[in-house]
Amino acid sequence: MPFREINSKMIEATVAPGQRLFSQRGAMLAYKGEVSFTPNMQGGQGGVMSMIGRRAVGEATPLMTVEGSGTVLFGHGGHHIQVITLTGDTLYVEADRLLAFDGTLQQGTMFMGSQGGVMGMVRGQVTGQGLFTTTLKGHGAVAVMAHGGVIEVPIGPQRPVHVDPQAYVAHHGDVRNKLSSALGLRDLVGRGSGEAFQLELSGSGAVYVQASEEKL
Repeated sequence: MPFREINSKMIEATVAPGQRLFSQRGAMLAYKGEVSFTPNMQGGQGGVMSMIGRRAVGEATPLMTVEGSGTVLFGHGGHHIQVITLTGDTLYVEADRLLAFDGTLQQGTMFMGSQGGVMGMVRGQVTGQGLFTTTLKGHGAVAVMAHGGVIEVPIGPQRPVHVDPQAYVAHHGDVRNKLSSALGLRDLVGRGSGEAFQLELSGSGAVYVQASEEKL
C-alpha cells in the first residue's frame, strides 16, 4: 500500500518508478526525492467520459498525476483522512472527498439514479450531493477526506444500515441504496435536508460514515 498515515489529517505516499498516483490538486504539503506533479486532464483511468459525466453536474474535481521516486505528504483543509484498501471490489465515493488514490485503480462515474431508481435521483436534489458519484475499482488504496473522523459500518444480508445523507462518505461492496423519509410529509415542509431523510443501504459490504453532518 503506497499510503502511510502520519496522523489523522496527514498521510505519506511512496512514489516508485513506473508507478503513479492521482491526488486532488493543492493537496501536496511537502515531498522528498525526484517527484513530478502534472495536471491531469483525463480524470484518471476513467478517461474523458468519466470527467464529462462529473462536469455535467459541476462535480469535476481537478486531479494531478504524481510520478517519480520519493515520498509525498498529503493533506487538505485540515480534514480527517481515512485510507481504504480495495481488494478487487468497487468503492463509491463523492468526487470532492478524494484526496489521493492508486493509479492502478480504474476510475469511472455512476449515475446515482441507477441505484434506488427515482429515489437515487431525489437523494442528489435533497442532500446537495450530485446525481453522479465516482467509482474506483481494482486492487489498491484510496485516501478519502471527512469531517471529524470516519467509522466503517458493516452492511450484511437482512441487516440494512440507515445513514444521515450528510454524514455519508463512501461505500463498497454489493450494496443498494435508497432514500427514505424519516418523518411524515407534513413535517418535511420547510426542511432542506438532514434527519428528515435517511439513506438506507442494504446488501453486503460496508459504508463509511463521518462524525459530522457538515459537507466538505
